[in-house]
Amino acid sequence: MIFRSDRNLIEGVRRLTRIDVRSVEQAVDLDGSDDVYNWPFLYAVEVGQWLLDENEAKQLRDYLDRGGFLMVDDFHGRYQWQIFEEGIRAVFPDSPIEDLPASDPIFHMLSDVDLNVQIAGEAALMYGRTYEQGDDPYPRWRGIRDKKGRIVVAICHNMDLGDAWEHSNDPRYPEEMASTAHRIRSEEHTSELQSHLNLV
Repeated sequence: MIFRSDRNLIEGVRRLTRIDVRSVEQAVDLDGSDDVYNWPFLYAVEVGQWLLDENEAKQLRDYLDRGGFLMVDDFHGRYQWQIFEEGIRAVFPDSPIEDLPASDPIFHMLSDVDLNVQIAGEAALMYGRTYEQGDDPYPRWRGIRDKKGRIVVAICHNMDLGDAWEHSNDPRYPEEMASTAHRIRSEEHTSELQSHLNLV
């Protein structure tokens, strides 16, 4: 399955930066193999439906402890938050999930990110909304830090950055949302690279 958001993001990064990126996306499984350790940045969507078994949770924790970075996106409302939280607690049972303030450096490494912009999925916009679940309609920027205070899990709740990347060339998709989605991806990628340089 080809994900247009991945391809659009790759093309944008190649065109607008000096970062050397692959031409196509790479799907990664927590299957006990070493493949996941080849990729410093994982992007997971719809984690409000994920089910991590004990081995997957253990491998994800090992990956993050070794300096990997996980960004989760495109899950909405209280029910999906509960499912996500159950899964991430299997990975980090004792690490707090914190709301990230607008002043956090992760939002200011290359440019300033406006956290008041809720990045909506295409389906929500079709109904004239920026949110998908009415029981919790507000954007949540959250994270989990390692013992040195570095964010290792970036959590984009009640948003769909992937749709913004996918539709950023469509003039019907709001420019403000597309620009913010690209900025946050660049900020988090830069944060992950900085963490990689400071692992000791």
